[in-house]
Amino acid sequence: MLKLTKIFHFETAHAIHGYEGACKNIHGHSYELHVTVVADTVYEDFIPAPGYIIDFKEIKKIVKDQVIQNFDHKLILSEAYIADHQITTKAENLIIWKAEPTAENILLYISNTLKNSLPNPIQVDHLKLYETKDSYAEWCK
Repeated sequence: MLKLTKIFHFETAHAIHGYEGACKNIHGHSYELHVTVVADTVYEDFIPAPGYIIDFKEIKKIVKDQVIQNFDHKLILSEAYIADHQITTKAENLIIWKAEPTAENILLYISNTLKNSLPNPIQVDHLKLYETKDSYAEWCK
């Protein structure tokens, strides 16, 4: 089985409602997203022309259009956070979620978005989201 991975970067701010540490305050991260896709087709000796299961350019376009442009330089806050901090509703780059915008919930959002965006027979196999250079969350099919 062949897998391809494309790496993306974006800047996003968030705050975690109900958390007792520093992450309860609005702060930002330079996220690194690894998107690994797979095709169910089994190739023995070689892949017929054009020689790839999906072009990296196509992965890039789909992920940028469906994910990156929705997160880059945005502020993601939960409805619960907004209820306690009404002033934040004035931010023009604000995205309001029902869930807390943790790395885990961001990955669930990304996996659900990409499942419906990739052409057949390409599927999301694995996602890895680095919130910092040494901390990440993973999603696997």
